[in-house]
Amino acid sequence: MSELYPAIKPYDTLMLSVSHGHTLFVEQTGNPKGIPVLFLHGGPGAGMGQDYRRFFDPRQYRIIGFDQRGCGQSKPFGSIQNNSSELLVEDVFAIQQHLKIEQWLLFGGSWGSTLALLVAIANPKAVSGLILRGIFLARQQDYDWFLAETGGAAQLFTDYYQEFLQPVKDQLRHRSLVEAYHDLFVSDDEVSKMAAVKAWYLWEARISRLHAQFEEEHLIKDVHGAISLAILECHYVKNQCFISENFILNQVDKIKHIPTNIIHGRYDSVCKLEAAYSLHQVMDNSQLTIVPESGHSAFEAKIAAALCIATKAMANFLLEAK
Repeated sequence: MSELYPAIKPYDTLMLSVSHGHTLFVEQTGNPKGIPVLFLHGGPGAGMGQDYRRFFDPRQYRIIGFDQRGCGQSKPFGSIQNNSSELLVEDVFAIQQHLKIEQWLLFGGSWGSTLALLVAIANPKAVSGLILRGIFLARQQDYDWFLAETGGAAQLFTDYYQEFLQPVKDQLRHRSLVEAYHDLFVSDDEVSKMAAVKAWYLWEARISRLHAQFEEEHLIKDVHGAISLAILECHYVKNQCFISENFILNQVDKIKHIPTNIIHGRYDSVCKLEAAYSLHQVMDNSQLTIVPESGHSAFEAKIAAALCIATKAMANFLLEAK
């Protein structure tokens, strides 16, 4: 994609042991003496992939990424044991301490925006700025928008939603959709489990782009990643992301001074635009860019271009502020 910086390889990788037997895959790319930026991937469970590096000018940024607990190259793979928002925040601080970084920019989209906000709330002094895309505030209304039959996504994609219901349809009289999916994901029935993984992953993939790809073989490029995304995403939703209702907006006074760039697709069907607007209204030092003709994915052309503009502008701002 012409909007992105050229593809580059890491100059450093490591496996970092953290609490409760988890080990995180961490990599660094770009300029070792550049502005430290931590990329927080979505899902939970999506893994960081490789193309995220291309949102940053490698001459200006020391680009740090890691696979969160249970996904990507981190171990143990797919584990929901000792996997919570609080522990992910602790992991971020462990990486920061290991790399001897006093302050860094946080860059996160979708669930990554949630985690970035939780990290900033936990230690505002360690954050030089925030670049957030596809805001997810982990409120009941956000879960309902994405997963409920009366939610925004289901109303826009009714046919796809009915397919999403198929693996658990017989269970919905006795339990919620998320509980029914969770039971399949932790079961020993591998055939039913993989059918559920495919249905969950396809639901999100199909609604993530304004101009969708309809060939399913293109939607599920990585079965490994589909497994961790479906299982961990369901685990976090089942537990309301391990935070109280409206936690982020209730704690926003701690971080409203942090320079923040918020980017959200006008037609985002995974995370509703209202969340980005509500966050912007209470963040005193924020800028909101509503990207036209765009959905949820960071790799839609106009979203990708907006993110590259944001990283360039933030680099200039942080260098001038020194």
